[in-house]
Parts: sequence; structure tokens; C-alpha cells
Amino acid sequence: MMSESSRRIRIRNVSLAASAALLAATTACGAEVGSTSGDSPGGASSASTDGKTAVTAAMYPLQWLAERVGGPDSAVTGLTKPGVEPHDLELSPIQVGGLETTGLVVYIRGVQPAVDEAVEQHAADRAFDAATAVTPLPAVAEEEHHGEEGHDHEETGYDPHLWLDPARFATVATKLGERLAAADPAHARGYRDRAAATAADLTALDRELAKGLATCSSDAIVTSHAAFGYLADRYRLHQIGISGLDPDAEPSPARLAEVAKVAKQEKVTTIFTETLVSPKVAEILAQEVGAKTAVLDPVESRPSNGDYLSAMRQNLSTLQTALSCS
Repeated sequence: MMSESSRRIRIRNVSLAASAALLAATTACGAEVGSTSGDSPGGASSASTDGKTAVTAAMYPLQWLAERVGGPDSAVTGLTKPGVEPHDLELSPIQVGGLETTGLVVYIRGVQPAVDEAVEQHAADRAFDAATAVTPLPAVAEEEHHGEEGHDHEETGYDPHLWLDPARFATVATKLGERLAAADPAHARGYRDRAAATAADLTALDRELAKGLATCSSDAIVTSHAAFGYLADRYRLHQIGISGLDPDAEPSPARLAEVAKVAKQEKVTTIFTETLVSPKVAEILAQEVGAKTAVLDPVESRPSNGDYLSAMRQNLSTLQTALSCS
């Protein structure tokens, strides 16, 4: 018969073995999620098993940038799946938990409230807010979109869609390279070199857009929501947003009438819809002013074909047609 002392020792050993097995399973799951690159269902980053720096990117344009700058020295995970409107993102417990162990979070404060809160609570000391790398544009004045139901980034006071200005995005690339170099000194040169190459590609894109939009018959762009302020500011266009910065905001009848009046005055031939926003309001407005519709991509989600660069070049082609550029 087993003594009470021996029985207790056996129970303790079984308990320890079970705990070890559970820990091993949990670690394996964590490694699987953390080593995923791209848009994973889990959407969480943790220390990867192959020694790469785990980077969590809040949304597609930042994920594209992080993948380019991070290269083979990083494992990048995106929190926002393709086709999901970034502003509406809700994080799962796994995603929130992953922020506690990721090497760096790349985000823009004011775009995704759920990400802002999770970063503040779990990764404030390992976060790179891209908006701090450049001088952002102020948010669209509230009185320009009175009567809307939604929120227009009131907490930040600036327009967060900075990736639509390739020149500013090039600066972000350079700063991201420095942050990754500081987080992973062993691969600092690689991060800096890739950041420089990415910034060069963005500078080339900027030149293409500037040249392609230099001579146009019109400079007015009527958009579903005011996401294109940086594009308009950089290339001297006049953005007329049906809604404000928040794509979910409902424009008032007064705002629709105002936009229709301006569109007629400016002899606008195209009303721009978006990839992730319902085109119904834009289509109704187009009928009202006798215009057609075309997609102008805010590049908030991964394009169905190509990447950030090709999406921006497609935007250039779309604008050149709509604005009769020579």
C-alpha cells in the first residue's frame, strides 16, 4: 500500500507534468501566431522562434511599410484583415494578448480606437505612432460637415490618412528603420538600408504623381469621405468630401445639397467612390449632378491585386482621366 507521503509526491509530479504539457502547448500556439507574416486570422505577434523581431502593424499601409523595412529580419503581422474597414476594427483577446510580447507596434493614433486603447494598456513602451514622424494635416473643420452622425478624430485633431502623401510616407519609412534598428541592433544596418530603399521608391512615386497631376483641366475631387486631404495638399487638388474623416458618418441633407452645388459649379465629371465604403450616396449624388463614378482607393486595405505602390499608381491613372490631365 502506498504511503500518504508517496501518494502526495506522485500527485505533485503528475500535476507538474500536466502543467508542463499545458505550457508547451501554449508556447507552441504562441510561436505559431507570432511567426506568421501577413494577414493572419489570429492577428497577434509574439517572439518568433527563429530569432526575428516580431512587428505588429495596425492596418495595411503600415503593414506594407513594415514588411518592406523589416525584410527577412522581422516577422510582421497585420491586425486588420483584408476587406475590413480599419476604423471599425475590434480586437480579439488573442490580438490584445499578442501586443504584450511583440517587439514593436506600428500604428497611427486616431484611426482605430481599439488599437489605441490596446497599445496604451499593453505596448506603450514598444509602439511607433507614424503620425509623430511627420507634420500631420489638421482634421477637417467640423463646420464643413455639420449634421453628420459619426466621429471625426476629435481626440487627435489631425487627419490620420498620412500614407496618401508618398513624401510624408517616405519620412515615416526612414523613422521606422531607426526604430527597428534600436529594437534589434544586431540587424540595424539591414533595417536602415531597406528603409532607405523604401523611401527612394516612395520618392519616385511622389515624382510620378506630381508630374502626372501637374497639368489638369480641373482640380476638384468629390470623394465619399474626406480621406484624401494629404493627396490633395501634396498635388494641389481641391478635395470636396461628401462625409468627413469618418467613413461611417452620415452626411446631412444640407451637406449633400452643398456638395451637389459645388460639384455643378466646378463642372465635376466624376464622383469618387471607395473600396470599403458603400457607394450608394456617391451614386445618388452623381445622378444629381450628371456625373459618373470611379473608384479612388484610400489604400486602407490590401488591394485585391498588387500592393500599396500599384494602388497609388492606379489612383494616379484614375485621377488623370477624371480631371482631364495632359
